[in-house]
Amino acid sequence: MYEEIKYEVYGPVATIRMNRPDYLNAFTSLMLAEIRHALARAERSEQVTGVVLTGEGRGFSAGMDMSSLSQSAQAGTSVTLEGKEEHLRADPGDPGMGPNFQVTYAYLLSLQNPLIAAINGPCAGLAFAIAMLCDMRYAADNAVFTTAFSQRGLIAEHGLSWILPRVVGPGRALDLLWSARKIDGLEAEKMGLVNQAMPREEVLPAAQAYIQTLADTVAPISLKIIKQQIYRHLNMNLGEAMTETNRLMAESLQREDFKEGVTSFVEKRPPRFTPLQID
Repeated sequence: MYEEIKYEVYGPVATIRMNRPDYLNAFTSLMLAEIRHALARAERSEQVTGVVLTGEGRGFSAGMDMSSLSQSAQAGTSVTLEGKEEHLRADPGDPGMGPNFQVTYAYLLSLQNPLIAAINGPCAGLAFAIAMLCDMRYAADNAVFTTAFSQRGLIAEHGLSWILPRVVGPGRALDLLWSARKIDGLEAEKMGLVNQAMPREEVLPAAQAYIQTLADTVAPISLKIIKQQIYRHLNMNLGEAMTETNRLMAESLQREDFKEGVTSFVEKRPPRFTPLQID
């Protein structure tokens, strides 16, 4: 049903491949709508524990397609990406996370299952931003990263001014955003931009294997709530975060998953946790 991505589910892992390899998987409005639709589809599947986002061919994504950038330069405004593909309209993510997580690509942070970027090659501009808004990042050691925006006369777009300093610190974030210099996967790992760098052929299997491990060992409701805690609490004072955590902890102690987690540990068997129910 998709034209510019591939979507496949194997066991508990949904894999989304951006599929414009001849254009280094540069984004179009159609591709962005298809990714959003596929994420909503995966989120509503009881089979799927987590999602891996990667690129077909030799690259992750070169960012926004140059024809769209040219249109923006001529018009002096951003090209509208939302609302063009009505048949793909979807609303992934938990609205209970609040309005902060419903602006543009911030919805990625509100997805109710893990999202891992498997960065198999060049990752630039908007693709850099989307990779940063994924929960974890595995990268090829020879992948190339660049923010690109400043060299196009633009600013830190798509939430990068919020997420990047929180991942690598203000100094490194300013360096990457000001200079738009290119770094490889090994430097990205060293500065904490990616969780792990490895040979290119290992990136996608490693990301998929991580999701499989989560599916085998972790309660889906725990995955969801821990993710929400991490991102919501970045916007809270310590006291607020502790108060919310205490409430969530009390709720978790009443769930059958807690009993199952303890029982399976004592009985030395794999746990049988309750699948995540999403309306």
